[in-house]
Amino acid sequence: MASTTVPDAFHALEVLRARYARQLPTRLDELTGPARGTVDLPLHVVWSGLRSFDLERPRLRMSLYRTVLAEGLHQDLVTYLNRDLLIGQWPVLRTLISRPIREVWENAFPELTARAATTA
Repeated sequence: MASTTVPDAFHALEVLRARYARQLPTRLDELTGPARGTVDLPLHVVWSGLRSFDLERPRLRMSLYRTVLAEGLHQDLVTYLNRDLLIGQWPVLRTLISRPIREVWENAFPELTARAATTA
């Protein structure tokens, strides 16, 4: 019996990349979410566990961004993510998200990669 693990894994990564790419904003400036306060995510983004995130608490802010990047639709990205917060925490955030998400965002927005390189 021949193994199809490598082609199947490659196909799965491509499907994920395509899914994440469809959700992207055109420009990072479209990310006009709050920079302060508390954010309550809807059930279609986070269906179990913590749904309310205090942006003043770095761990909670990072958790919010990880969740929205992974599960959010286009409108969720522009509603809940803030351009400046995303850029500021990208050097750490990029290590906490999946490779397909990281690659899609960094390919679309080179300023994220530049920011990560200057803080490495």
